Amino acid sequence: MPFLVGTDEAGYGPNLGPLVVSATVWHVADGVPETGLYHRLRGTVATTLAEAARWGPRCVAIADSKVLYQSGQGLGALERGLLAALGVLGRHPGSRQEVWAALAPESLAVLRAIPWYAEHDGPVPIDCRRDDIEPCAAALAAELARAEVRLVDARSRAIFEEEFNRLCQQHGSKGTLLSHVTLRLVAEVLASVGDEPVLVVCDKHGGRNRYADALGAHFPEYSIEVRGESRHESVYRFGPPSRRVEFRFQAKGESHLPTALASMASKYLRELAMHALNEFWARRIPGLCPTAGYPGDARRFKDDIAAVQAALGIADCAVWRSK
Repeated sequence: MPFLVGTDEAGYGPNLGPLVVSATVWHVADGVPETGLYHRLRGTVATTLAEAARWGPRCVAIADSKVLYQSGQGLGALERGLLAALGVLGRHPGSRQEVWAALAPESLAVLRAIPWYAEHDGPVPIDCRRDDIEPCAAALAAELARAEVRLVDARSRAIFEEEFNRLCQQHGSKGTLLSHVTLRLVAEVLASVGDEPVLVVCDKHGGRNRYADALGAHFPEYSIEVRGESRHESVYRFGPPSRRVEFRFQAKGESHLPTALASMASKYLRELAMHALNEFWARRIPGLCPTAGYPGDARRFKDDIAAVQAALGIADCAVWRSK
């Protein structure tokens, strides 16, 4: 399976901040097992922080973002792996706006139109040393070449608050919205890669088990073959014999390296956005406690900013996600 694509999201559950969906694209030599990338890259790419620490300073952890980051514990582990991977792609962002440009360039116009994102920038990395990134990127590039594995691309799509509300209304649910955004991103990726077979691994979308209709809507030129639909995994295939495309929607899809890196990209962009939102309101409301945007605390934050929000003339739909 020469091309491997992994997708994942961050920000599906919160009421504040964007939903971010990312895809990473890898190419492997014929005969390289699609589920064996971690083993093939062992010694350079770890699945935990403890493992990365044991293997040395040029090792990076690429794993589910929930393994590498907890609110309040710093972004260093996410930055080290993600920025090293971007370095392999020849992208070397030095600021927060440049990270958006490297992963989600179409978001830049939207960022400039939203007050808390428009005025937000600053150097990256935030919580690790920049001097550590280049050696990690060089070690990762060398190990990928040795293993006959190539990182081809990393792309993200951010759905900010007002667009999120509009698309939820259009699609009827945020689960359907997530599938729409993810499959649109994958369709763009597939249009840019060669004519070899492709395996796409996605984390499950809102716990759903059936995705054939969504796939048919985004790939209408093909008949979607359902290979199995269960709580653990839903599998679909389509395309000509020379370029079969297989989609797997899996519980815990981040166990696959391409999906894990997508998880990290989504989480990092989401955290940059939340930094911007918190800093914007904190400058205007002394003593305001920051928020991660999740239900409960998000309502507290919304109440805390209500008076200043009204004075600034900022509509609720620009701040608050309806679902």
